[in-house]
Amino acid sequence: MGSFHFLFLLPIFFSLFVHCSPSPIIQAAIDKGTHAYYNCTRNSTSATYNAYRSNIKTLLDLLSSKSSNNARYYNATVVSDNTVDTVYGLFLCSRYLDPKICQSCVIEAAKLISSLCTTAKEAIVWYAVCYVRYSDNNFFSTVEKTPEISFMNDKDYVGQVGRFNNILWDMLNNLRIEAANASAKLADKSANLTENQKLYGSVWCLPYLSAENCSWCLSDAIAEVPTSCCRGKSGGSIFYPSCGLRFELYPFHKTHGNISWVPSPPTSPRPLAPPGKGKQKTLTIFEIVVPIVVSLVLLVLGCCFFLYRKERTNQHDILKESFGNESTTLESLQFDFAKIEAATNRFAAENRIGKGGFGEVYKGILSDGQEIAVKRLTRSSVQGAVEFKNEVQVIAKLQHRNLVRLLGFCLEDEEKILIYDGYISPEYAMHGYFSVKSDVYSFGIMVLEIISGKRKGCSSELERVDDIRRY
Repeated sequence: MGSFHFLFLLPIFFSLFVHCSPSPIIQAAIDKGTHAYYNCTRNSTSATYNAYRSNIKTLLDLLSSKSSNNARYYNATVVSDNTVDTVYGLFLCSRYLDPKICQSCVIEAAKLISSLCTTAKEAIVWYAVCYVRYSDNNFFSTVEKTPEISFMNDKDYVGQVGRFNNILWDMLNNLRIEAANASAKLADKSANLTENQKLYGSVWCLPYLSAENCSWCLSDAIAEVPTSCCRGKSGGSIFYPSCGLRFELYPFHKTHGNISWVPSPPTSPRPLAPPGKGKQKTLTIFEIVVPIVVSLVLLVLGCCFFLYRKERTNQHDILKESFGNESTTLESLQFDFAKIEAATNRFAAENRIGKGGFGEVYKGILSDGQEIAVKRLTRSSVQGAVEFKNEVQVIAKLQHRNLVRLLGFCLEDEEKILIYDGYISPEYAMHGYFSVKSDVYSFGIMVLEIISGKRKGCSSELERVDDIRRY
């Protein structure tokens, strides 16, 4: 991925429309080697790069020498016996720039691109008043829209924004048509916003572009003005390698009066795809977005796993606190509270079959169809907590056909629940009564059954039911 850099302290920004004699600010920027933007892409580490590197040096030397011939624009090709080592390049200076300043700018840009992009197959450097680029692809006959650099004025437009946008849109599109049909592929214009205020604009294309390609390139640049670039701002600029535009509330293309305007930090150029590789822009976005999405998914999964482990640990701690060393064997009997809620239809009133000494009893059906009895202890009952502990410890160890089998229990937060086989006490089954004494009654019936060897009731041929209490 291409490296990039934006110098926020640069007191000028890239403009191809500056008109006047050399400015000390511009000269100082060139002398110091400061730059607005550079992009080095498709780095190569192969042994064959040395030959290509040699051709780059030849090209940059040629561009530097041609910049002394009062040329604003020049492109060149250094051909090699091996076609993969052929390099294409150009320089472009501002429209009204003094030839000496243009030459100094191109020479400094050539030096900078050599030092920064030592292994790049293609690169571009923008100074305030010129830019230099090279590539192993022939870009002379194509429209290049990447890499892109854009700036916005840090001041919002104060006035009728809708009117401002309409006038700006009309002006830029008129300039697009004018520049596309001009031999120099340049156009400047102004429009009246109010009686005392004007809007100034300029557009440009590289001279080798056809009218159709110039218009196409500028159309895309204009489309970015109200969206990603300069919405609501009093000025801004968008530059592609093949074309560009700028608009301001002052005549920037005729004077240096406001050339010291500094772009605000949020407007630093975005890392985009290399020239001629439109699809790579999508890949760049993909490479950024996918790792972020994957990281977020992994973070969410990690949090879920952590919470699950924490809940399991808390449940184990609760068991250990309540049952000591026996918690390991009892843990296999634990039910999820959600499962019990589903079995009893959220402890519906119609499923309640009674109320005992320490809580309510509900009938329920598990997902596999098994009928169960659910004893939900009262949360506020301290005695209930002791009863819960004792009942689980004792009943879990007992196995007898005359005893109700404990299927399990639930211990979550303040919930203390016992789950038995589907069961109705003899008192309730025979007489329809259920009270706080049902558990004691049932235990008495069970003792009588064990002593007498008889069941709680039996049926004769006359359908007469005998109660064990009658013996």
